[in-house]
Order: sequence, then C-alpha cells, then structure tokens
Amino acid sequence: MTDTATATHTVRRLSVPLGLPYAEAIRRFEDLLPVVDLDRFTALENWDDVVTLAGRTAPLGLMRFWALDVRSLLVGGRALSDCTEFLVGNHVIAERMYRYDPVAMMYAPLRFLIRADRAGEAVCVFEQPSTQFDSLGRAEISAVGRELDRKVATLLTTLGATPPPGLAG
Repeated sequence: MTDTATATHTVRRLSVPLGLPYAEAIRRFEDLLPVVDLDRFTALENWDDVVTLAGRTAPLGLMRFWALDVRSLLVGGRALSDCTEFLVGNHVIAERMYRYDPVAMMYAPLRFLIRADRAGEAVCVFEQPSTQFDSLGRAEISAVGRELDRKVATLLTTLGATPPPGLAG
C-alpha cells in the first residue's frame, strides 16, 4: 500500500495576446496543430513506427488531442466572450517523461485556452510546461519540460505573437 503524499508547487500561467481576431487565431492554431488520428496511431505495431508517424504528423512537434468550444456549453448563460480550450501535445515526447514517472501525465497533454478579449482579439492562456513538470523533481522530466517551453514559444512565434521572457530559454 502506498502512503498518501502531498506536493505543493508553483506554476506560471501566461496570457499572450496573439494580435489576431479570435476566429482567425482559432483557425491558424488548428492549422498549425493537426488533430491526432488515434486510430492510425493505435494500429501501428511498433514504437519506431509511432515515432515516425508523429514526426510526419506534427511539423511543430505538437498535435491537438481535443478541443472544446466553451461558449457552446454555456447556452443561455452569461458567457461574454468566445473561448476554446485545447489539449495539445505529442505522445512520443510524453513517453520520455512517463517512463520516469507516470504522474507526468497529469500535465501532458498541455492545456491551452484561446479567448477573445473585449475587442474580439485572441489571447492564448496556458501554464508554462517547465513549471508543471519541474514539480515532479526528476531532472529527466524537467529537461523535457524546458523542451516543451521552446516548442510553445515556437508555436506562439509562428502565430505572430511574442513569447514571454523565460519561455524560449
């Protein structure tokens, strides 16, 4: 039997203006991050083929696992602005953390929220990957977290935004 454990850690939540109208930002985000074809991945017979397919599928190293149009759930509610949540990641990268500690999957895939501000401009909100993965106390996992920071910085740059200091290394 495992004893109950408690861990307290600090994460860095970042809100980055994308400089695009909301609908255009969603379109570009989705164009840059292809949807994971789970059937195609699970039909593969070995890990080398998974790695190869992931490399071909994700030009920026990241894929979309899930998306939710938050406002559509709040019909009749008091939602004031458009908002979409995404799970984004790469299971080949996640495996490099999982092998050391399955708890890493608490933070992989990464969560992104793109919301419209009062002027209808898109803002991307996410927690800095390295601050999440550092909480596990494994150098190997922390290194992957910093690699994910750089991938997120590249995504933001490709969207035309300026990554916050400390994200790109």
